Amino acid sequence: MHATTFRWSADKKLRDALCDFAGDSWRGNAWAERRYRELRAAKKSHPHAERILARSWAPVIWRCWQDRVPYDTALHGGFRHLTENQG
Repeated sequence: MHATTFRWSADKKLRDALCDFAGDSWRGNAWAERRYRELRAAKKSHPHAERILARSWAPVIWRCWQDRVPYDTALHGGFRHLTENQG
């Protein structure tokens, strides 16, 4: 059995910045809003939904930083997944 717990030895400023970003992103991004609404419908609290959304944003932000390109919704997999599943 393997259990994952809260990481106390993390960069707290970075974690707070990501959570703040995620907390605002769902109001202006279609896939982030959809993910947030799914989490809230699953009875996750607002702070918990923000943290999960922040984990979704982390690889996107990392890729943009590494590739030195701005975020583009047309290129992001979450956006493609959202538009493909709207039947």
